[in-house]
Amino acid sequence: MSFSQLFILALGAILVENFVLTKFLGVCPFLGVSKRMDTAIGMGFIVTFVMTASAVVIFFVNAVLLRANLEALRIAVFVLVVAAVVQLVDLILQKMASALHASLSIYLPLATANCAILGVVLLSTAQDLNFIATVVYAFAAGLGFLLAITLFAGVRERLDFSDYPKAFEGVPIALITAGLLSMAFMGFAGMRF
Repeated sequence: MSFSQLFILALGAILVENFVLTKFLGVCPFLGVSKRMDTAIGMGFIVTFVMTASAVVIFFVNAVLLRANLEALRIAVFVLVVAAVVQLVDLILQKMASALHASLSIYLPLATANCAILGVVLLSTAQDLNFIATVVYAFAAGLGFLLAITLFAGVRERLDFSDYPKAFEGVPIALITAGLLSMAFMGFAGMRF
């Protein structure tokens, strides 16, 4: 793939086909960790790293599985690889960034079950992307998650100082805000390259 094709692939993964706001994958950690900006940014970086690392490992595992005619085990193996990468990230965070680990400890296992990570891996294998394109796609999808959760956390922090009906407190205002942010990102769907 040329540089311009990789750029279009990355821009599409970040804005046009944002996994959280247009494909609605990874909504659980998106809603759960976005109450504070610092935890949202931490989770965004973790998801970006896990997406990229999982895509790299799975690219090679997929090539081996396809040669061995074990396609029936593909999704199970993908889930196991994602879980292993998340466990590795958990151990690294526990040793190197204990404050971030403490703030994300409840939500870190959600990265294992984050369907956006599995979605990136499945879509990159379905599109038969080469290695470089797979890495760019996974990294850009992670940046799209980081962008979405950071914007959402910023809005949610501002909502603490806003005046809205009491019936909307908590989850209802968060869902309304997520819906409005999603509609804004769906406006990028009209972009043509």
